[in-house]
Amino acid sequence: MNNRIKMLIVDDEKITLRNLMHAMKKEGYEITGTNSGANALKHLDEQEFDIVLTDVRMEKVDGMQILKRCRQLYPDAEVIMMTGYATLQTAIGAIKLGAYDYIAKPFKLDEVRKVIKEAIEKIRLKKENAQLREQIGKYEGKVKIVTKDSNMQRILDTARQIAPTDCNVLVSGESGTGKELFARYIHFNSRRAEGPFFAINCGAFTEELLSNELFGHEKGAFTGAIGEKKGLMEMASEGTLFLDEITEMPSSMQVKLLRVIQEKELLRIGAIKPVKVDVRFIAATNRDVQDAIKGNNFRQDLYFRLNVISLHVPPLSERKDDIPLLSYYFLKKYAALMQKGINEISQEVIAVLMNYDFPGNVRELENIIERGVALSNGNIMEVGHLPEDLKELSIRTFRKKEGKIPSLEEQEISYIRWVMKEIGGNRTAAAEILGIDRVSLWRKLKKFGMEPE
Repeated sequence: MNNRIKMLIVDDEKITLRNLMHAMKKEGYEITGTNSGANALKHLDEQEFDIVLTDVRMEKVDGMQILKRCRQLYPDAEVIMMTGYATLQTAIGAIKLGAYDYIAKPFKLDEVRKVIKEAIEKIRLKKENAQLREQIGKYEGKVKIVTKDSNMQRILDTARQIAPTDCNVLVSGESGTGKELFARYIHFNSRRAEGPFFAINCGAFTEELLSNELFGHEKGAFTGAIGEKKGLMEMASEGTLFLDEITEMPSSMQVKLLRVIQEKELLRIGAIKPVKVDVRFIAATNRDVQDAIKGNNFRQDLYFRLNVISLHVPPLSERKDDIPLLSYYFLKKYAALMQKGINEISQEVIAVLMNYDFPGNVRELENIIERGVALSNGNIMEVGHLPEDLKELSIRTFRKKEGKIPSLEEQEISYIRWVMKEIGGNRTAAAEILGIDRVSLWRKLKKFGMEPE
């Protein structure tokens, strides 16, 4: 970001000005300097700066006037004040007017560099937040999958391609990854978008209740059937029916479902005349379907009928770059629902979330952000709004990848890569954390073909 940072330095002491300009140019910033407060105002009128580093006490136009003009013209710029008259009153006045920080003369260049880098980080965060809010605005009023992950984008491309067709779809993935959202996305991008969309969890009902919910019944079909009832399959005609946790469906129900898919008709409970239906089926499961077939818990012929197109939704731990984007999406959603003015998430919160593996996936992240919005009173979600265990723990879970349990070597590679990334590629520090010597680490890196990150 340094190459894009434009800085205005203002100081009526020419030696101080020259030294500061020289030091900041070496840091890679684009520098404009002046020893006149009046000239500084002209520069501000002519172009925008990211950072303004200004002396407070100057003749005619002082640093406080420069601060006020900068705040008027460029609200997102950061102003750092310098003075040889370091009084508390002056500092409080500058901060109240919006100064980022206050440096007392004489100062060390390292001190100035540190404050400027912190100001740049704040600017970067504000720009990132603005970009995230802009991206979130695109999702309003739409069934949209919030992601910038390349793998998720490929899955979305497939979903868009098959949406206009009537082929059945099987969506797999861990609980909380958004399988139903994908089903809705496919439905609302299909020719059936004007038709109904219904969803049912096949593992949430007894066999009798599930049969009644899906197929409906005739009047008098059983005790308490005082009237005719249409089932979800019939109600979803010309639309889409989402069957969640399909592998939990009882075997007898699987046979009936297979007939509906093949014949495009169903029998209500207690009926003798079939009813024609036109339904697109999208099924989902968090289990390994092949394991369910081998265990005789799921029919292979039904699997073939449902698995015309298969989509696998990866866990949130495999698309970490989506965490900030999703966090802001949920922040905006719950801020509106709770009528709160919160619109930002602190960098500390993002850091904690990025270091967490989310065994509950997107659903867990949504719950965390909802809780944070509920607890906040200001406009920024802070670390104090996070659950206590999340602040204290970094949970890393063991997950199947492509249906396989990872080997010990795969876990070792993953852990070494993570450690190397966390400590910035420092081999000595990594070896100490791993409990091995530096030579042993070097051998492992060479063996696994890994480059330090």
